[in-house]
Amino acid sequence: MPEVTIYWRPMCGYCKRLKRELAARGVPFTSVDIWQDRAQAALVTAATGGDEIVPTVRVADRFLVNPTVHEILEACAAAA
Repeated sequence: MPEVTIYWRPMCGYCKRLKRELAARGVPFTSVDIWQDRAQAALVTAATGGDEIVPTVRVADRFLVNPTVHEILEACAAAA
């Protein structure tokens, strides 16, 4: 399984739901709060074309902006 990182911020309902759905499917991931880690916020801004859009998910070297669980699973399969 490739490395999966979820870039999120507090009070983001989409982020909470996505993390819950991935955990329910047994997908391991790392969470990064972009309000606490501003260097990672800059990474998200670069990946999204200038905005701090969350959730942004990195699967291996690919960034997905506000993806569905199915899009993440497809990206994992492609990177494996």
